[in-house]
Amino acid sequence: MKFELKRVSGKSILFVMAAEAEYGPFLRSRIDPLMTGVGPVEAAIALTRTFAQLEAQDDLPDLVVSLGSAGSARLEQTEVYQVTSVSYRDMDASPLGFEKGRTPFLDLPATIELPLRIPAIAEGSLSTGANIVSGTEAYERIGTDMVDMETFAVLRVCQAYGRPLIGLRGISDGQVELQRISDWTEYLHVIDRKLSYAVDGLFTALEDGVFWF
Repeated sequence: MKFELKRVSGKSILFVMAAEAEYGPFLRSRIDPLMTGVGPVEAAIALTRTFAQLEAQDDLPDLVVSLGSAGSARLEQTEVYQVTSVSYRDMDASPLGFEKGRTPFLDLPATIELPLRIPAIAEGSLSTGANIVSGTEAYERIGTDMVDMETFAVLRVCQAYGRPLIGLRGISDGQVELQRISDWTEYLHVIDRKLSYAVDGLFTALEDGVFWF
């Protein structure tokens, strides 16, 4: 898996994405991300393998940034938001008395806060799961501002290795029901450009000393 750690102001950053369709010319001019494949299982496998290799080289990143597209029925289409909190909508052990979204016997809340913030980027809560969410009722049942398929898995790997995480998501769909793959890809070129500006904002904040961890 080809990727390159980005080094800015003495910090190394690993960017993580799921699909080549989200990785357009603007991001290509700035970063060489780890491409994991789609969904929480693929994200967890790819990032764990990568972290194990980097740890053996004594070169774990100082920061991980998970970025790509997301769906939302609330937020503005094509705009970019940083993740304030993430939950795992696939987990449901409620028949055994556990809170929905909470993994049994794991000392973590159902919703996990992400404390780091890049200045001047809008914010939103995120739900991760293996299903594509479509339709107003489906979004209402989930309750977060946006949905994706990888960030919670990336977060759990980061927690296992003691690395901080930032999530950046551009809203590609959600206002109408999805019927074909082009409903997802239609605005990815716009999101690519706006995500690249968010990445620039992170680099500038690090260089100016207004963002630290």
